[in-house]
Amino acid sequence: MTQQDNQSKQIQIKATDEKMKGEYANMMQVMHTGEEFVLDFLSVYPPAGSLNSRVIVSPSHMKRMVAALADNLAKYEKQ
Repeated sequence: MTQQDNQSKQIQIKATDEKMKGEYANMMQVMHTGEEFVLDFLSVYPPAGSLNSRVIVSPSHMKRMVAALADNLAKYEKQ
């Protein structure tokens, strides 16, 4: 399968209305091991806070996420 074939395939993603609303986070904590990165998204309002979501990804996926974030931030700043 060529790279072009991979890019032309569409994947159907299911999401509930509740998930589509999203969750606000004003803090993120990153930890890592040799095999994975752990991203904790938090809402912190002193003196308390709560964990909204934990996302665990491989190092190679983390690199792609960082590149996508940098690209989107550059586009945002250009506007």
